[in-house]
Amino acid sequence: MLDLSKLELWLATGSQHLYGAEVLEKVQEHAQEMVRVLSQSDQIPARIVLKPVLASADSIVKLCLDANAHSQCIGLLLWMHTFSPARMWIAGVNTLRKPFAHLHTQYNRSLPWSTIDMDFMDLNQAAHGDREFGFLGARMGLNRKVIAGFWQDNEVIEEMATWSRAAAAWHDA
Repeated sequence: MLDLSKLELWLATGSQHLYGAEVLEKVQEHAQEMVRVLSQSDQIPARIVLKPVLASADSIVKLCLDANAHSQCIGLLLWMHTFSPARMWIAGVNTLRKPFAHLHTQYNRSLPWSTIDMDFMDLNQAAHGDREFGFLGARMGLNRKVIAGFWQDNEVIEEMATWSRAAAAWHDA
């Protein structure tokens, strides 16, 4: 029987250099927090591995090729931060031979409407990058799972868990 706890799901975050190194570091911290919280769930059977924030087409292609070659990686969880340009994902997803799920979520559960400013939006929202990536996936006819909702909600975690078991079955086949 396949031991799912030895398999890996890679969480990769798309962003861009437009906002500077400090913002990319904060985005990496957000992704790290997501991995820490999701890893505590007993519903997701595989180990979630954090990958660096991807801000170039070359880094995305490298990630996809590395995932293809890694024997324990069963799939990718892709989260698009802010204005992650979807076009830089085209070459990477064209090389990817493992399943992926588009985690369509925001880092924060809600927006602080009374104090919100563009700095907050640049750092914390994912709407544009997520929608653009979703459109790209639809236009390219990519086989993928789209998981939408707040990443800490039980329904989202259950959906991730179901998808991860399907990815493990695909990997085993």
